[in-house]
Amino acid sequence: MRFQDAARDGRAVVYAGIQADPLVARAATLLADASPAERVLARAVMNGESTDRDVWLTMFPTLFGAGPGPDAAVRARAEAILTVSLEVADHGEQVRSQFRGAIVEHLTEVLLARRHGNATGAVRRERRILFDGVRAEIHPYDVTVERDGSTEAWDCKWGARGIGADVLHQLDDARGHAADEDETLRVGLVVFDAERSCTVRLDRQTAPRDGTVVLGIESLDRLASGLP
Repeated sequence: MRFQDAARDGRAVVYAGIQADPLVARAATLLADASPAERVLARAVMNGESTDRDVWLTMFPTLFGAGPGPDAAVRARAEAILTVSLEVADHGEQVRSQFRGAIVEHLTEVLLARRHGNATGAVRRERRILFDGVRAEIHPYDVTVERDGSTEAWDCKWGARGIGADVLHQLDDARGHAADEDETLRVGLVVFDAERSCTVRLDRQTAPRDGTVVLGIESLDRLASGLP
């Protein structure tokens, strides 16, 4: 089993510009330390249904309410998340979709790096996994962990609708091919959506998924703290 950089085709070049936008890093850094409620706020706002700040202040009183509600630190972080989310929402649908995907990938990278002590080169982006005698997949994995004795491949989705048979098969196949080479490869999906939505979507799939970890908004911190 070996890793390889993804081909730099036209799509990758365009998307790299999105990934490098400072807005992506700002959002991912804030979300890495956010609570589940703050992540729900970010998801709702970035979906772009309203760019009226007052609407969101009213809809999330536990984060923005006055009086005995949130303390100053909690409110300040929620305000920062709301601000960056509104910046994403202010883009057109196609660009907004690209930003959302890049943010989830960057967030995944940040959390995985924390678990691995920010070891240089351990966590990588846009990598293919090659196996002897197996035709290589064109699609690269969004985030990988490449350390001796600890290899992981993660695909990232903005919403549960992104969970499809193709990605489930690819992840399961990679895990199986690694096992054939006496290697252990942890595979999983990071989905910036409610776990219930993920469960409903998975229940409609027949693709193999028993060996695939699926993390929703409520469990993203397991990327940093460790997985069973």
